[in-house]
Amino acid sequence: MSKKKDLWEKVWDWAKSIILALILALFIRTFFVQAYKIPSGSMIPTLLIGDHILVNKMVYGIRNPFTREVWFNGRLPKRQEIVVFIYPQNRKLDFIKRVIGLPGDVVEIRNKQVYVNGKPLREPYVRHSDPKILPRELSPRDNFGPVKVPPGYIFVMGDNRDESYDSRFWGFVPLKDVKGKAFIIYFSWDSRHFRPRLTRIGKLIH
Repeated sequence: MSKKKDLWEKVWDWAKSIILALILALFIRTFFVQAYKIPSGSMIPTLLIGDHILVNKMVYGIRNPFTREVWFNGRLPKRQEIVVFIYPQNRKLDFIKRVIGLPGDVVEIRNKQVYVNGKPLREPYVRHSDPKILPRELSPRDNFGPVKVPPGYIFVMGDNRDESYDSRFWGFVPLKDVKGKAFIIYFSWDSRHFRPRLTRIGKLIH
């Protein structure tokens, strides 16, 4: 009888350890750091399909994960930071893009060149895969605005500029829906060649 009791005590100890570890992991994921996998090429060359990244969820403040109500204030996103946010047209999805316009900024695109408050934005990270310039009547991709970013919102774009579905097409992102700042690649998998990209592991995201 005592052996059976000892066995159940050991099983209960293991169960408590596992439950505690799961609760701790969920707490960290909800409020501090979350892992994401890059599923699309909209942020090439900065982020590749198969990159696994970590996102700092504290930097912009801590929010209620259900209502997005602020619990602890953080700082505002900075221009050109890469952020993860709730996609405005489908709140079940998270998107990752680069901040281009902050509240009050005037954003305009002329022949692929981005202007913020009338000045050309220097963007060494941008990739253009299509040399064609599309007129604004056909698409907002290469010629857009000017638009003023309203209070409480940001304007975001992908680095793979000609292959990104972003604020040019669906509008502004509420600051309350920004989940965090991407800061490091902790793993990267090249599915075409079925091997890890070792040189990308540990790379800081800028």
